[in-house]
Amino acid sequence: MELATVGTPALWGAFFLFVLVMLALDLGVFHRKAHVIAPKEALTWSGIWVGLALLFAAFVWGRFGPQAGMEFLTGYVVEKSLSVDNIFVFIVIFSALRIPPLHQHRVLFWGILTALVLRAAMIFAGAALLTRFHWLMYVFGAFLVFTGVKLYRDRNVEDTHPEQSALARWVKKVIPFTDKLDAGHFVTVENGKRVATPLLMALMLVEVTDVIFAVDSIPAVFAVTLDPFIVFTSNIFAILGLRSLFFLVSGAVEKFTYLKVGLSLVLMFVGLKMTLVDWVKVPAAVSLLVIVALLGGAIFFSIRKAAAAQPPSRAPS
Repeated sequence: MELATVGTPALWGAFFLFVLVMLALDLGVFHRKAHVIAPKEALTWSGIWVGLALLFAAFVWGRFGPQAGMEFLTGYVVEKSLSVDNIFVFIVIFSALRIPPLHQHRVLFWGILTALVLRAAMIFAGAALLTRFHWLMYVFGAFLVFTGVKLYRDRNVEDTHPEQSALARWVKKVIPFTDKLDAGHFVTVENGKRVATPLLMALMLVEVTDVIFAVDSIPAVFAVTLDPFIVFTSNIFAILGLRSLFFLVSGAVEKFTYLKVGLSLVLMFVGLKMTLVDWVKVPAAVSLLVIVALLGGAIFFSIRKAAAAQPPSRAPS
């Protein structure tokens, strides 16, 4: 089986150039000096990234037709929604390692930069495997259904000690660490020796977390489309906007009680769609509507529950 793609070498090159320019502007201009990301700034950048994704969707739609445009939008929504799970874990990592808000953007920037490279490798490997072994579609689909069921079952289970994970313990055996922060440095000098700071541990945990979640999210997008270019670009747009989304919703993400339920249903839906791809054809527009309905319902009922839990305001006497 050969996977068709809308991505020409020129288009791939132009997209990589766009990503490099945006990353350079991000770190070299807008966030050259470390500062706490305020909600207003996070909202602005979230709007910018979503706007750029929509403009790219319009380009794909106009250049390659409604089917490709709808597939990009659906893949972007899937990836964007699943990235919220990353935010839950990032909050725990920064809290456990006592990383102040001043330095969190720096950790996320380098973590996401690494994630872009790792995800590109995983997407190309996945595309190559699906090209050669069609039966892997059923394996990936079943894995997504299993992951969705597991996410639903473990929706109330939290890992509150990432700094005590097997990875963290192994890294501390290999690399000398200090518990002290040295501004925004990942490595510092203590007692005449170079040691790693908690920022480096946070960076490594963020990178590993993204790889773990990518094992779920990348097959989920392949369930929407088999076009490697659309899978890659929808992933990258969602990941590039992850930092601003983190600072925007990190303070309120725990209030979305039913969000993990919605995410688990999304995974089960796309898993079934992928497993039954040879027998049931689900149009991209229908997939998008179902996914938006599942996520919208989860958010609506979460907000409704949070509002009901608020004590009634007493009228002034």
